[in-house]
Amino acid sequence: MKPTVKRILENKSKTIPILSFPSVQLLGISVKELIGDAQKQVQGMQAILQRCPMGASLNMMDLSVEAEAFGATIRTSDDEVPVVIQGIITDIEQAADVVVPSLEKGRCSLYIDAVRSAKQVICDVPVFCGCIGPYSLASRLFDMTELMYACFDDEENTELLLEKTTQFIITYIEAMKAAGADGVILAEPVAGMLSPDLAARFSTPFVEKIFNAVNDDDFVTVYHNCGNAVGAMTQQLSALSADIFHFGNAVELQNMIPAFAEEKIVMGNVDPVLFKNGTPQDIEREVERVFNACKQYNNFMLSTGCDIPANAKWENLDAYFRKVNELYA
Repeated sequence: MKPTVKRILENKSKTIPILSFPSVQLLGISVKELIGDAQKQVQGMQAILQRCPMGASLNMMDLSVEAEAFGATIRTSDDEVPVVIQGIITDIEQAADVVVPSLEKGRCSLYIDAVRSAKQVICDVPVFCGCIGPYSLASRLFDMTELMYACFDDEENTELLLEKTTQFIITYIEAMKAAGADGVILAEPVAGMLSPDLAARFSTPFVEKIFNAVNDDDFVTVYHNCGNAVGAMTQQLSALSADIFHFGNAVELQNMIPAFAEEKIVMGNVDPVLFKNGTPQDIEREVERVFNACKQYNNFMLSTGCDIPANAKWENLDAYFRKVNELYA
């Protein structure tokens, strides 16, 4: 077990929810300002750490960055996370024309700068960067439904597109690693909609290629998937070389954990929507429910099931951290 992973597991009350965008409320800025300014991102990370007993500091979990670098059109707003509204190809046969971009395209260099600056001021906990997974990125460059059809109809060009997304993701993570990141959370949610057979062909091999490329004893790899079908992929996902696995609230986490080696941390899976729509009491009940279902496993840690919305209520976030601390105490 890597030293950083061991420290995280030994301090379970220092939970690691996927928490970055609600920092806009602490800073009094918009989401659009946050995603366009590296220093504001660092200030947001610091503000969260000052308020929340986190076991790691997360830069942005913005899954539009990589697609934007390829040339996809994104929509930004003051209140919501950016979303991809148009890809770059309309036919899978155009995969051959897709050019793997440099990191100077879009906002990649800005996010790398944020990691570099964060490491200069955040010393007490590891700093993790966020990145999209290869199949999820391919779906944003093409189309989610059409890509699924292409898995059946044109395996060769589907794999070609995935090879290009994988190549870019490796380059991007390596750059953030060189900037000082202590680990990466790789999010592959769209693959969580595939059948196990399709995921085994078009997602997990490419994810493993990424992990193999960036892995070392000082760099933590985290696999995140909040898809509905991920429970059926338990066996193949447990074979990935990730150090930490993070799953969404669409699955019964207690049914998945036994498949993972004891040295692999499994995190989840409090419903992130509750932080926006629920009450502190709702949060406390949900945290306790997940805890009681999974506490028998030593490699389980409480976390959120996915990224917490920017407009989540901070009273709910405070309730989450308070209840986690109470349960692990």
